[in-house]
Amino acid sequence: MRRTLSLGVAFLALSACQLRPLYSGGGGGPVAQSLRSVQVSPIGGRAGWLVRTALQDRLGGEVDSPRYRLEVELDDQITGFGIRSDDVVTRERRTLRARYRLVDSARGTVLVDATAGSDAGIDVVSSEYATVAAEQTALERLSREIADQIVTRLGLYISRTGPSR
Repeated sequence: MRRTLSLGVAFLALSACQLRPLYSGGGGGPVAQSLRSVQVSPIGGRAGWLVRTALQDRLGGEVDSPRYRLEVELDDQITGFGIRSDDVVTRERRTLRARYRLVDSARGTVLVDATAGSDAGIDVVSSEYATVAAEQTALERLSREIADQIVTRLGLYISRTGPSR
């Protein structure tokens, strides 16, 4: 009896917290529809192309009549550390940071101004080709992670403010 009562209280507490799924309604829900109306501005460089492509994949592709414009500036750096006694770098850290702004296309108002970032460790090996390949693979993974962070933050903004704002 006591256990049943405890479970009942727990379920009531959970229903009182008002948690709701971000993408309720699936692809036809208000958040998903609003995200499909975001146009991603061009971003320079290889990292920019990767991030823009990942963002477009997550947002639904090119937009004919965008409600929002997403502007992204990237900072991509590789730092060597793990230096041996003969001054050879044995480890690198690739860091990708993005400053992004969600702009209302009609009014030109900045709705969200935030940052996202991620980093990855890379082993430096004797083969220069293998090291360059590892750096490129890290950049591809970081680009996807940045895009995920940005889309999640935009989804949260839209769910809190409503798609019509």
